[in-house]
Amino acid sequence: MKISDLSLLKKIKISACKTSFANDIDNGLSLKNKAISSKYFYDDIGSKLFQKITKHPDYYPTKKEIEILHSMKDKLPILINLKEIDIIELGPGDGIKSKIIINGFLKNNYKVNYYPIDISRKALQLLNKNLKPNKNLLIHGIIGEYLDGLKFIKTESNNIQLVLFLGSNIGNFDSKQSKTFIKKIYKNISSNSYVLIGFDLKKNLSVLNAAYNDSSGLTKKFNLNLLNRINIKLKGNFKLNKFIHFGSYNPLLGAMESFIISLIKQKIFIKDLDKHFEFDVFEPIHLEFSFKYSISDIDKLAKSSNFKIIKNYTDSKKYFIDSLWKKE
Repeated sequence: MKISDLSLLKKIKISACKTSFANDIDNGLSLKNKAISSKYFYDDIGSKLFQKITKHPDYYPTKKEIEILHSMKDKLPILINLKEIDIIELGPGDGIKSKIIINGFLKNNYKVNYYPIDISRKALQLLNKNLKPNKNLLIHGIIGEYLDGLKFIKTESNNIQLVLFLGSNIGNFDSKQSKTFIKKIYKNISSNSYVLIGFDLKKNLSVLNAAYNDSSGLTKKFNLNLLNRINIKLKGNFKLNKFIHFGSYNPLLGAMESFIISLIKQKIFIKDLDKHFEFDVFEPIHLEFSFKYSISDIDKLAKSSNFKIIKNYTDSKKYFIDSLWKKE
């Protein structure tokens, strides 16, 4: 796999990552309503735990999306009707999902240029385990932020593009943020290109709550690992057994929310910040929103960003949608 650094600035930023993490933790824990960004979930331990979560019986999104991708993998190349395509993936994960799509295009005699974009070099290197060499497949890993990666690719290729934004990652944005992000994707891809976006649908609350509170406690370990990360990176003294994980659906927002909640009144010291943070009994730290969508929500988002919906692909239980849009 060829891997490209977007700029020297990215390399400079690596040395500043710890400072950024420290500042965000300081600011988040200093708020009246404490909050830490979910982007800090995914250190090495967190990434491994999340892979286990996706395979758990209570967690449906990954399984349902894989079902959809298998059902559409041969239809998509015929619908797009080209001989060569650039497939760009925003956050490829372990490559299991993109492999399904890519193999569909290869099977239909396409030449595929695959551009996975991720801020982690290690994450991109893991793709080699799931993507087998093929004479019609060229892989160009891009280390960087999503939008920076899209801009970089526009300077490298004039091909029609298929941008993959799978796994309900769009759900991490609220309504305003998602519109802004999708408009930026629209601006930074070629005309007549496509995007395939994963949307977790609104559904029975018992299904949602079970998915975010799995019976094996993996989600609990995943969320509490954020405190462990603070202990390791910033020399904090969080005692994980003094906190619990809590996930619930907020029907007013249309989103699952995740919290870490202090079981006791306590004071936490973080050495690298040289600062104490006080917690009252049952005081929460907000970690994540995961917004759920209706068909009309998807339609409104596409129209607000000038995309045309080509087709909504769903699973047998209609739990999830992969929506194919086109920039005309």
